[in-house]
Amino acid sequence: MTKKVKNPGSKLVIGLVFSCISVMLNTGIFHQISLAKSTNSQKCDLFVYVTDIDSQGLNVRSGASTNNTILGQIPINETVQVIGAVGNWVQITNGSDGFKGTGWVFVPKLGLTTRGYDTNGVDLYASTSEQSQKVRRIPANTAVKLLGCQGNWAQVEYQGVKGWLVKEDQCGAALTSCS
Repeated sequence: MTKKVKNPGSKLVIGLVFSCISVMLNTGIFHQISLAKSTNSQKCDLFVYVTDIDSQGLNVRSGASTNNTILGQIPINETVQVIGAVGNWVQITNGSDGFKGTGWVFVPKLGLTTRGYDTNGVDLYASTSEQSQKVRRIPANTAVKLLGCQGNWAQVEYQGVKGWLVKEDQCGAALTSCS
């Protein structure tokens, strides 16, 4: 059973509330609020390179969502510094070419390479500690998929195995070695 609202002022308030909710849904404001509340931002400090093959370059956005404004683009293989992470997005700065400034990019469009040139590879760790279990050995000078970051550790995937690379084993340059 429904109750009729007889007061015209109440009808106006109810109408305004529904209008505000509609505007917030259609403009993505709810998505921004839920993203801010549901995820914790991680501080990061690492260099990676753009792997996106789009001829326009990798979109850099004003926030961690495709609903945010595109601020510019960064060409493939260009190095950027990652300074933060939220979910599948990282905050970047110091693009070596194309975009200058700070913005957000989608993590699967970035990568890095392993170091270890005079060794038989580098270790992939279970967590962000060299005392944690070693889950895999990755050959030197091997491209890996970036998944995220924490501090100066890079979370990566190599041949289906996920783990963490210590900063000394990371190379953020696509076209040159980091030896």
